[in-house]
Amino acid sequence: MRITFIGFGEVASIFSQSMREHGAQVASYDLLLDRPQGQEILQRRVRAEGIEFGLLPNVVAGAKYVLSTVTTQAATTVAAACATLLRSGQVFLDLNSTCPSVKQQVAKTIAPSGADFVEGAILDAVGAAGAAAHILTGGPKAREAAATLCRLGLNARFYSLDIGPASMFKMLRSIFSKGLEALLLELLIAGKRAGILEDLWQDVSDFMARNPFDRVAANWIQTHAVAHQRRYQEMQQVLETVRELGLDPLMTAATEAFFERSTSVGLAQAFPEKPASMHAVIEFLEQRLRAS
Repeated sequence: MRITFIGFGEVASIFSQSMREHGAQVASYDLLLDRPQGQEILQRRVRAEGIEFGLLPNVVAGAKYVLSTVTTQAATTVAAACATLLRSGQVFLDLNSTCPSVKQQVAKTIAPSGADFVEGAILDAVGAAGAAAHILTGGPKAREAAATLCRLGLNARFYSLDIGPASMFKMLRSIFSKGLEALLLELLIAGKRAGILEDLWQDVSDFMARNPFDRVAANWIQTHAVAHQRRYQEMQQVLETVRELGLDPLMTAATEAFFERSTSVGLAQAFPEKPASMHAVIEFLEQRLRAS
């Protein structure tokens, strides 16, 4: 099977190695090919023998799967360029981190070519997880695409026959992963400035290692119903502390605002005691926010 990557960065470099090891022919086009020393830069990214680099028309022709692994901003441009080259029987698989509406726009761009479109959402950091990074697929040909990717050594799972849900999952999950990344950095920068960086890191690491995340997270949500006012007052003090360290408390300020909003929507009146389930808190907040 011939696989083509449009864009040969970290994702393509790692995925192509697994695909080559599982017998696929792999080719790629990258904008670096149009720049001086670009070929040499791309060769340094290669992790497996036999990967071909060539012009876009050449690498798209004859490929069963064309995988778009470019920057978010380039996703639609690449799709438009490929749409003039693709033919019926080929599959264009968009693995870029874009929102559902962009995936749907790309699908419409590809449709006139007669090729099938599959949306892909990579949930894990490929640099850390490697070929084991979890991929969700969506679209009429998504089940077949997921099976093919798995045969080529990747970790793909069919998610939806529709275009959009897989990337919606990816986008919303990033609230957690990217938000936690930013939160940790703000904590540790403040900790360094206060001279207690290592103590804070050890305490947080030990806490998360000792306690199952699902239990901790569910309890945070359940107790939010009855403790948000106290936590809001505490966050006011935390905010002042971070400012005294001379830092702009972006994440801390957002956390304070979140707890303040829970107070304003009447959460305390709705839950005089800790609810039995986190879902009751989520349902209440979602309805109140929808109404407002």
